[in-house]
Amino acid sequence: MMNRRDTLKALALTPLAFAAEQHSLAQKGSAKLTVDTLEVFHVKVNHRGNWIIARLKTAGGITGIGDATQSSKDDQTLAYLKQFSDLLRGRSIFDIEWFRKATDPIVAQHGANAAVAASSLEQALWDIRGKVFGVPTYELFGGRIHDRIRLYGNINRSTVDRTPEGFARMAEKAIAASFDAIKLAPFDDMPHKVTDPAKIEEYSRFGIDCATAVRKVIGDQRDLLIDVHSRFDLKNGLELTRRFEPLNLFWLEEVTESKPITDLAAINKAAKMPTAGGESQHGVAGFYPYIKAEAVDIIMPDVKVCGGMLELKKIAAIAEGAGLFTAPHGPASPVGNVTAAHVIATTPNFNILEFSYGEVPWRAELISPAEEIVNGALPLSNRPGLGITINEKTAAKYAVS
Repeated sequence: MMNRRDTLKALALTPLAFAAEQHSLAQKGSAKLTVDTLEVFHVKVNHRGNWIIARLKTAGGITGIGDATQSSKDDQTLAYLKQFSDLLRGRSIFDIEWFRKATDPIVAQHGANAAVAASSLEQALWDIRGKVFGVPTYELFGGRIHDRIRLYGNINRSTVDRTPEGFARMAEKAIAASFDAIKLAPFDDMPHKVTDPAKIEEYSRFGIDCATAVRKVIGDQRDLLIDVHSRFDLKNGLELTRRFEPLNLFWLEEVTESKPITDLAAINKAAKMPTAGGESQHGVAGFYPYIKAEAVDIIMPDVKVCGGMLELKKIAAIAEGAGLFTAPHGPASPVGNVTAAHVIATTPNFNILEFSYGEVPWRAELISPAEEIVNGALPLSNRPGLGITINEKTAAKYAVS
């Protein structure tokens, strides 16, 4: 029969034994923690594009997931996923900086589809790491400091009736779903590089009318965000910025192209409201010119495009040093939102996280546990890794044929 002293000794040794077991498992040279196979879930969403989810498995059977969604040229993304997973096969799950160095030249040459493939596999490695150490992935990025991951509902991808009335109806639905911040891109029908003054005025007036209709629906106590998708030149962009002042915007996003960066910097200097941008930039090197030029008040790295979770953390840290906020871009699957949230929960300069509202009614069912939005915020669990898995039945039901 175990006496009191033996019991206390056993209780004291139990956590040590567990820690020793985890340490042994997590050794960099452990064959069980080398990358083995890749699975891909290609899910049909809507006219704006599909979701692509990568799942890596180690030789020891541990899996991790990441989001490779890019909205176009899925065949290219799938090809890069195979190419990059072949690079990783047999490598340690800890070789993230090695993987970054190996894939960056390919991303630089081939662009967004290569970027999202590399980023998704990097996300999957962090999911695996969290599971190996038995902690939520955010603990590996310095520990969570934000209890609430506030979201804004991007209604742009779900609004088919792209009129003031159509945007207003979708905004009403998002508000009913508990979002207290709404974003739309009401200039998407405007061709790039329009020069006819009459056409520029027509598109400007229409976009402002759409934004005004949404403001009326959501009221003055909720936040309104406008994405211009770089449709204007500097001269007309400055005028657009002035005309948006009465709507009290939370931010105005990417009024002009990012090159020359001096145009965005001029917009930012003149604007009465905060400005945001950077969704298409890859890596620290892509964001450094934005930050150095004071082109925006709020940077928007996309965890799927920027290089993954560690790169998002690095970019946010540079922005913090410059006194800027970070608000991850993310028209993504539920997986992409969770990966971004795990990083941004650890960053002091977090602002708000994007959520693509209303694309499909079964969105929440793609992951398990099902995605949950509570009072306009994304809860994060304390389960190991990202805390979610793919619901394979849902992925199969809506798979791209």
